[in-house]
Amino acid sequence: MSFDRERFIPFIIMGIVAALALIPVILYAQEAVYGQAPDIKDTTLISAIYDTPASYVGKTIKVEGLIVDVCSRRGCWMSIASDRAFETLRIKVADGEIVFPITARGQKAAVQGKVQEIRMTKEQAFEFARHQAQESGIKFDPSTVTGPTVLYQSYATGAVIQ
Repeated sequence: MSFDRERFIPFIIMGIVAALALIPVILYAQEAVYGQAPDIKDTTLISAIYDTPASYVGKTIKVEGLIVDVCSRRGCWMSIASDRAFETLRIKVADGEIVFPITARGQKAAVQGKVQEIRMTKEQAFEFARHQAQESGIKFDPSTVTGPTVLYQSYATGAVIQ
């Protein structure tokens, strides 16, 4: 019995083509939409929001980035990394309407929402930082709160997580 290679070459090529065709299907299947999928085409850099917040507060924008933290209690917020090192943007959603899974940490997200500015007294900032640490499951260090603070966040209407 002899092996006829030329006879199997078309089957091998068809197998490779089929495998390549599945790659986008597999990648697309890993996307999950929470709330309304973002429909703004242009992406705003998170660093631009921090550089000129007055230009963005009250405006609806789309940001993209790596998810670095998610509320472990209710999934009601997540933080995404900025395009600039050591900077993140908090993404807040209405409690119970959208729930981000804790497994989203380390995945990429595109989020659409309205930029908010929240001014806090030192006492409010202290309580916010304590609560944030509790939800993140980390030990709260009171010395990190030194005075009043301003928080910028996106109040999101939806996100796509890859």
